[in-house]
Formats: sequence, structure tokens, C-alpha cells
Amino acid sequence: MMHLKKRLSKSGLTALSVSVFFHSAVLLLLTHCCGGQSQVVGPLQPVIVTLGEDVILPCRLEPAVDAAGMTFEWARPDLNPRFVHVWHEHQNLHVNQHPSYKGRTSVSVNQLKQGDVSLKLSKVKLSDRGTYRCYFPDLDKDSAVQLIVGTASQAVISLAGIDRSSSGVVLQCESAGWHPEPEVLWLDGEGKLLSAGPTETVRGPDDLYTVSSRVTVEKRHSNSFTCKVQQRNIKQARETHIQVPDDLFEAPCSSAACISISLVACFICVAAVGFAAWKWRQNKINTKMTSQTEAQRLMAESKQMKDTEKKMEDIAEELQRKEEEHKNMVDALMKQKEELKEQRDKLYDQKIKMEELVEDSETKLQSVERDLREKDEDKGFISSPGFIKLKEIISQNKWSLDNRLTELNKLVLDTEKLLLMTEGVIVRTTEKKREPENHMDKT
Repeated sequence: MMHLKKRLSKSGLTALSVSVFFHSAVLLLLTHCCGGQSQVVGPLQPVIVTLGEDVILPCRLEPAVDAAGMTFEWARPDLNPRFVHVWHEHQNLHVNQHPSYKGRTSVSVNQLKQGDVSLKLSKVKLSDRGTYRCYFPDLDKDSAVQLIVGTASQAVISLAGIDRSSSGVVLQCESAGWHPEPEVLWLDGEGKLLSAGPTETVRGPDDLYTVSSRVTVEKRHSNSFTCKVQQRNIKQARETHIQVPDDLFEAPCSSAACISISLVACFICVAAVGFAAWKWRQNKINTKMTSQTEAQRLMAESKQMKDTEKKMEDIAEELQRKEEEHKNMVDALMKQKEELKEQRDKLYDQKIKMEELVEDSETKLQSVERDLREKDEDKGFISSPGFIKLKEIISQNKWSLDNRLTELNKLVLDTEKLLLMTEGVIVRTTEKKREPENHMDKT
């Protein structure tokens, strides 16, 4: 550049002319260089936002230049129309804006002067997730911003059952309303990870996930357990704690189990008595009887023990069958009881409506007669055959309604009696079932 300035001076130009030419060239060179270096810069990481909140999608020009007079657009290529927000010559354009973004997008005019064209998106929806494009048509340059919309919900722990094989308690954890799909972890009172079954995941029509998981826990020092539902991408986690009582870990003895234990005990007692008798007889046989007679008695005793064992098994099967029959009978009676209650309620409603209808019919008839009697000119009409016939028809209709009301009252009373009889049968059946159980307990 200095060499060019010396050559221009030698060519006869004045110093002022050379200086003006020199500064103009520098200005044009700087303008050209700066214009060529304009870049559209976005975030390096995805933008994460919680459902319903506001979010800023970053985008800026580097180096910073005034973008208020420029044209730029925010768009999503997967939409039709794709435009989310368009800025053109100092104003917003909403002509082709996608309907789902109407009234929810904006840019800061003050920030535009600093080259910051970041888009503010209000009240974020789950459908807003995706990749956004910040594009300057005049520069033919753009930047992409990925938006992740997350939502989280509290978990609920419930008791799912008892694992009698291990004397453990089965816990279930469920949480609905998550996005993206979360994971479920079980922890003990010391924060150690528990081994649980596979997580069940259901995706609803609203694209939200419902997750549930079960774990079998055994008795510990604190009996405190935690269900943790977390989503690492949106950095959301929800924890729910439960304290399991000690008595739940004691496997209760069911009626079938108690009967089985009693039968086994009886069988052992019978076997013990049989063995003692056999031993006594064995000693007696050794002193008084021959080996052939001893063998015959042993075979007879063996057959007797097998018959006893078979009878024990038959008794156990009979008890189990009667218990199932009692349960089925009680279930049928309870169902009949509910049906009778429903029928009683319907009949009672019909009775009330019928009483209202009878009362309304009587009131209307009395009202018509009263109105006609108050007018002198209608006295002839009251005594006319037509009015008398009409009154007879209305009276017959009222009698019919009264008869129907009487029938309904009788049906309601009969239904009440059947309901009381059913409840009595249920009570008596339950008491009869308890009598053998109480007898066994006393024994």
C-alpha cells in the first residue's frame, strides 16, 4: 500500500488527492472484508424447555451488525407452511405463519440492532419440539437450533402383593405424563440400587409416556424404599418414598395352608402311632409267631396305612371343594344383592314419578273445575255430557294411575323382602363357614 502511494505521488497527483484515494481504497477493502465474514451463529447444544414455559431460541450475526433492516426467517422444515416467524424491513410478517405459532413468537427490536435475532417462543407445547432454522436470504446463510420439550410427573407407589415364596413384599411404582420417555429406578434406604423387573411403558395419544415398574423387597433394617423416575436429557427426576411395616413381611398362614399343615401333622401322628404299634407287634411276633405270619401282618398294616393316607387326601380335597363352593355361593349372593338394590332403587324412582303424576293429574282436574265454576257463563258446560264424559275419562285415568302406584308399592316391598332374605342368607352362610374354622382353632 505504501509503494502504491509513492507511485501515485510520482505520477504528479497532489498529496490531498493521494490521501483521499488511499482512504477510500482502505474503506472499500474493510467493507468488503467485513461483508464477507458475516456468519449466522446458533447454539452448539440443543435447547431444553419444560412444557408450558417460555424459551429463547438463540441466533445472532457475527460480527454484530444491525439486523433491523434485514430480512430473516425462523422456520421448521417439517411443517407446512414451514414459517414460524418472519422479519422483513423493520416489521413482522404473519402472512404464511404456521397457525400453531400464532401470537406465540416475537423478536426484540433492541437486540436486532446488536445483530441478535433470537426468537422468543411463549407457552411451549409438546408439538413445538423439533429442529428450527434461522435463515438470512440476502446472505444465504443459516443456523439450526434443536428444541427439546420435556415434561415430568410425580410417581405413586402402591402395595402390589405378598411374595410368599420369599416372605417379601411386592411394590409397584407408576408415573404418567412424561416426555421424553423416562427410566425407573428402585433404591433402598441406603440409596443402593435394587434389582427390579422390566419397566412397562405406554405411550398415549397425547405423546406422553406412562411408566410402571415392580420390585420384590425383603425385610431390611429401615424398610424404607424409594422409586425414582428420571429423564436425563431434560434433567428431570421425581422421587417417591414408602415405609413398609414389619408385619407385612410375615407370611400369613392362609386357610388352605393351615389345613395342609394340619393334615401333615395328623399324618405324622398316625404314622408315629402306626410305627409304635408295628414295633410292639414286631417284638411280639418275634417271640410267639413264625416269620410267615409276621410278613402277612406287615402287609396288612402297610395296606391300612395306605388307606389312611388316601382318606387324608380325600378329606383335604373335600375341604378344598367345599371352600370353593362356599366362595362361589357367596359371590352369587352378593351379585344378587347388588341387582336387588339396583332394582329397588329403580322401582322407588318409578314410584316417586307415579305419585307426582297422580298428584299432578288431580291438581289439574281440580284447577279446571274451579276455573269453570268461577265463571257463570260456563255452568252449562260443567253439567254438559261432554264435560262429564271427560271427567269420567280423567277419573278412570287417575284410578289406573292409583292401581299402578299400588303395584309399584307392592313391588318395592317385595324387593325389600328379597333383599333382606338375601342378606340373611349371606350372614348365615358366612357364620356356618366360620364354625368349622373356629372349631379347628380351638382344637
